[in-house]
Amino acid sequence: MKFTKMHGCGNDYVYIDCREGVPENVNELAIKLSDRHKGIGGDGIILICSSDKADFLMRIFNADGSEGKMCGNGIRCVAKYVFDKGLTDKHHLEIDTLSGVKIIDIDPKAKPGDYETWVTVDMGKPETETLEETIKLSDGSELTGSIISMGNPHFVVYSEETPSDAMVLGQGPLAERHERFPDRSNIEFAKVTGNDEVEMRVWERGSGETMACGTGACATAVAAILRGLTGTDVTVHLRGGDLRIRLDERGHVLMTGPAVSVFEGKIND
Repeated sequence: MKFTKMHGCGNDYVYIDCREGVPENVNELAIKLSDRHKGIGGDGIILICSSDKADFLMRIFNADGSEGKMCGNGIRCVAKYVFDKGLTDKHHLEIDTLSGVKIIDIDPKAKPGDYETWVTVDMGKPETETLEETIKLSDGSELTGSIISMGNPHFVVYSEETPSDAMVLGQGPLAERHERFPDRSNIEFAKVTGNDEVEMRVWERGSGETMACGTGACATAVAAILRGLTGTDVTVHLRGGDLRIRLDERGHVLMTGPAVSVFEGKIND
């Protein structure tokens, strides 16, 4: 089984062409391949499959083996993968996910095989449940944040403090599994750092802290925009790089960022 290791702002996955079929025991495969000491290493695996409603179908399995619905950094890398491999020659693509079909635009200047390819994803309309809700964690601390869905759940916590290990690694896993979120949630810790600029760290559902989260960056920007903390064009600074997020006149969230191929290999049974 051949694979390609790719990342978007450091959010890294193992990509596998599964147009001819999905491997057996894919949940266990995700756990095995994601192991950074005994496997390839990554935040999970992403399968590129055939689709009867779009150009391709993307399936995401987190490092703990659970299946995710959507990955903003991952879908940019899927676009680069199919473009680089000659599976399509289009710069405008439709990719199906468990959160619906997403519209993708690859930089018109991009060429197959470029080290880094910039991709814009129409993430659709966010669903905002509440902009300010407080939850009490099992350690006695409290977090106040915005509950927003980008096809997957997010709890965005803004504060005047720079996101710290105590927040992300301490409160993050407790908030992920809080009773308020029966299906668990991604937890973002953010601070406004300048005009239309935000710093963010994320504890991802099923993967722990990652270098970046595309849907999380979108949810974080939406929370800032709706709360009047920024304008409608926001740069989100993540540990692995920057993403540009824009809320357009239709109410759709447009995410622009890089996709990078790291290396290729073959998996032995």
